Amino acid sequence: MIRHGSLRLRLFILILTPLVLLAILLGYWRYTVAQQTAQELFDDSLLSAGLAISRDVAVSEGDALSPTTRSFIRDASGGEIFYHVTGPGGIYVTGYAYPPAAAKPSEQGAYQPRFFEAIYRDEPVRVLKMTERVTLDNLVGDATVTAWQRIADRNAFANELSIRAAILMGILLATLAFVVWFGVARGLRPLLDLQDAIDLRSPDDLSKIKRPVPVEVHGIVQTLNRLFGQVERSINAHQVFISEAAHQLRNPAAAVQSMAEALRDAKTDEDKDKRIIELVSAAKNSATVAEQLLSLERLRQPTHQDQMDKIDFRAVVEETCADMGVHILTKGIDFEVTLPEPTILVSGDQIFLAEAIKNLLDNALKHGGAKLSQISVVLRCDAGNVKLTVSDDGTGLSPDQSEAVFSRFSQLEYSEGSGLGLSIVSAVAKRHGGVVAINQVEKGASVTLELPIAL
Repeated sequence: MIRHGSLRLRLFILILTPLVLLAILLGYWRYTVAQQTAQELFDDSLLSAGLAISRDVAVSEGDALSPTTRSFIRDASGGEIFYHVTGPGGIYVTGYAYPPAAAKPSEQGAYQPRFFEAIYRDEPVRVLKMTERVTLDNLVGDATVTAWQRIADRNAFANELSIRAAILMGILLATLAFVVWFGVARGLRPLLDLQDAIDLRSPDDLSKIKRPVPVEVHGIVQTLNRLFGQVERSINAHQVFISEAAHQLRNPAAAVQSMAEALRDAKTDEDKDKRIIELVSAAKNSATVAEQLLSLERLRQPTHQDQMDKIDFRAVVEETCADMGVHILTKGIDFEVTLPEPTILVSGDQIFLAEAIKNLLDNALKHGGAKLSQISVVLRCDAGNVKLTVSDDGTGLSPDQSEAVFSRFSQLEYSEGSGLGLSIVSAVAKRHGGVVAINQVEKGASVTLELPIAL
C-alpha cells in the first residue's frame, strides 16, 4: 500500500514512524527515571521523618511527637508514614506495634540508616531503620526508630509522573503529525501544479516544460522534456516518412495501373505479351519499393540486446552473393567474390545484414549504367573490423557524393531504382555500430561496409 499509495501518505509515514519509535523509547526511559526519582525522593522523605521522630523522642523523653512532626508524617510525599520507636534495652516508646522486620540481617554499621523492603499487613512496604545513642529518664542507651511507607503509594506517584509525561508527549506527537500532514501537502503543491499544467496541454503540444519547479523535481522535468523531444522527433520522422513513402509509391502504383489498362486495350496477342512483361516488371518494382520502405521503417526502431546474435558474417555474404549471382550473371555481367577461409563472427541481425549486402549489389547493378561489365565482392578483416567492399566498373561514384547517395529517395541520375538502397545500407551499418563509405577509385564505384568483429 505504501509502495503504490499516495506520496503524501508515504512521506507522512516515513517521517512519523521514527518519531513514534523514538517517543516509545523516551517514554520507557521516562518511566524508569520516574521510578528511580520517586524512590530517591521517598527515601529522603522517609529519612527526614525518621530523624524528626528521633529528635522529638529525645526532646520529649519519649512522651510525644511535636505537632510539626505529626503534620510532616501525615502529609509526606508518597503517602502516610508509619513509625515504631524503642528505647534503651528494646523498651517500647511510641508508635505502631509490630514493625516490619528485615528478611536478612544488616551488614552495615549499627548506627547507619538502613533501607529495606518488607511486608506489613499483607502489603509491601519500604522500611527505614536507624539507631542512635539517646538518654531517656537518666538511662543512656540505643534508641531505634523504624519508619515505613506503602510501596503502592510510591508507585502510584511514579505512575502519575509517567502518565503526565506520556500525555505531554502524545500532545506533541499529535501536533507534529498535524503539522507534518499539512506541511507535506503544502510541500507537494508544486508537483500538483505541474500535473495540472501538463493536464491542460493539448495532445499536440509537446513543447518543453518551462515553469519553475523545486530542485528535487528538476530531474523529472528534464526527463519529461527529453521524452517530449524524442516523441516529437519520432512523430515528425513518421510524418516525413509517410509523406515520402506516399510520393514514392504513387509512381509505381500509377505505372501498374497504366500497364494494366494497356494490357486490357491490347489489340494483338503479341501486344498483349509485351504488355504482360511490362506489367510484371512494374509490379516487381512496386513490390521492391514497398519492401525497402518497410525495411527502412524497421531499421528506425530501437535495437535491443536480445535481438543481437553472433552471426557468421562470411556465411551471410556467401549465401547472399549466391542468390544475387544468378541474376547478375544472366545479364552478362562478370561477378567475382573473394572470401577469407576462417569464420568471421559479428553481433547483429542476420536479416538486416543480408538486406544490406543485397542492396549494395543491387545498387551496383541498377546504377552501373550501360558500361557496367563487372561486379566484384571482397571480404577481409582489418584491425578488429570486417570490411565488405562491393566494386563495379560502371558509371562511378566519388566520396564527395556521399551525402546525396546515402539520403532516402535520392538518385544522382534517373534509373529504375527507388533511391533507397544505399540509405538502407547506411541504416544497417549504424544499427550494428559500423560505417559505410564510398571509396575513391579511378573507374566505376566502390562502396565499403565496415562492422566490428564480435569478441
